[in-house]
Amino acid sequence: MNVLFVTLDQFRGDCTGAAGHPLVRTPTLDRLAREGARLARHFSQSAPCAPGRAALYTGTYQMNNRVVANGSPLEDSFDNVARLARRAGYDPTLFGYTDQGIDPRAARGPDDPRLNYYDGVLPGFSIGLYLPDSQAGWIQDLRSRGYDVASGWAEALRGEPARPAELSLGSFLTNRFLAWLEDQPTGWFAHLSYLRPHPPYGAAGEFATLYDPADVSEAIAPVEKERQHPLHRAALTWRQSAAPRDERALRALRAQYLGMISEVDAQLGRVVEAIEKRREWGDTLVVVTSDHGEQLGDHGLVEKLGFFPQSYHIVGLWRDPRLVGGVTVSQFTENVDLMPTLAQALGLAVPTQCDGLCLTPLLEGRDGPWRSAAHYEWDNRDHLLRGAKSAVSPDVLARRNLAVSVSESVAYVQFGDGSYRCYDLARDPTWRTECDDLEVVLRAAQEQLTWRQEHLRRGWSNSLLTLERGGQWPEDAPFAAVAAGGA
Repeated sequence: MNVLFVTLDQFRGDCTGAAGHPLVRTPTLDRLAREGARLARHFSQSAPCAPGRAALYTGTYQMNNRVVANGSPLEDSFDNVARLARRAGYDPTLFGYTDQGIDPRAARGPDDPRLNYYDGVLPGFSIGLYLPDSQAGWIQDLRSRGYDVASGWAEALRGEPARPAELSLGSFLTNRFLAWLEDQPTGWFAHLSYLRPHPPYGAAGEFATLYDPADVSEAIAPVEKERQHPLHRAALTWRQSAAPRDERALRALRAQYLGMISEVDAQLGRVVEAIEKRREWGDTLVVVTSDHGEQLGDHGLVEKLGFFPQSYHIVGLWRDPRLVGGVTVSQFTENVDLMPTLAQALGLAVPTQCDGLCLTPLLEGRDGPWRSAAHYEWDNRDHLLRGAKSAVSPDVLARRNLAVSVSESVAYVQFGDGSYRCYDLARDPTWRTECDDLEVVLRAAQEQLTWRQEHLRRGWSNSLLTLERGGQWPEDAPFAAVAAGGA
């Protein structure tokens, strides 16, 4: 069995044809939905990139892995999807990036250059193509072709509409993967980590003109200023998160985002075609997800931040050729579910650390007990840490966070400063109408509190130091094979 593990950065869950989007064209992703399972209500657990990916790669919530910002180190003690793949006999190979910073305890001293950047490689991966935050390899390739490309990934990406799509960042990654694939025997594991549709908002080549801004839908407008939570009100003033107020500019931005989606879909089409030519499509497990979503002007915001679902509802596809395809999973699923599900698909025990649930029953179309809400978190203490000229109180930093629970009828947001918002989704699914029934608010708050208590980091908490080695001992414990309690 081959494994193709794909992340599409900043990809909203509603932006595929299979999800019912009225305009965007995503034939490859739609095909994967037909041949596998589409996770219709799939959520990332955090934003931005490093926190979202930490949850995805380790199967743990942010409250347990504590990667709260681009720059938070990931403790080396965590298991992850790459290490999982190695235990299954694969050589997991990365094409792109993982944005996981080194555990400082694993550094070679205070001058270790890996302590200066967060865009490190997740432990366990071999490197087929490493694209750091600078995108240096791609930029060098463009320069070798005669393009005068400015230094810096953002400037290089802004030039994509003026260059042929064959020279896009996504094409560069795909080319390197396809070259690698030619030399691989069957039984490979590849992680393709595409940057697009991450901003800047400019699609490559002909994809930049694929969608007419006049045809895109309008964004959800923010509520009146007096009804906005202080965080929302502040975010509307931040340069990096305030959406264009000019309608034409916002429509153009949304059209470019859809163009980026279609371009990365085309790159995945090239990958699928190559696997088919190797006659391996019938023996390849494909997982497609994202690290987080994109506001895209909804609620007056762009990028990914805060508590609105556009930043966390993401694409989710699982195509296992051993299962019947065409399944739409309507239950709430989360990125933390992918690691335990992958473990089961590879015939391994689910790591004890995982907060997620195995999706296998849902992928097989079976009903049964499942979570009643999706959960995610956001932390913005890095805004204080980056600009601080002196030490910031740990108590102040600890309050710079929020947690969200989204159920069928209610969305509950708990802020670290003690404030909250509760939205009545039954009356208004756009998160613009607050719930005025205090009993409903209390039940939603209790649900979130129970969720946090149920998912406290386990570590060794379920293992007992007794003669019988009672409890649940992790499979990777040195003596797990002879432990009476098992894993």
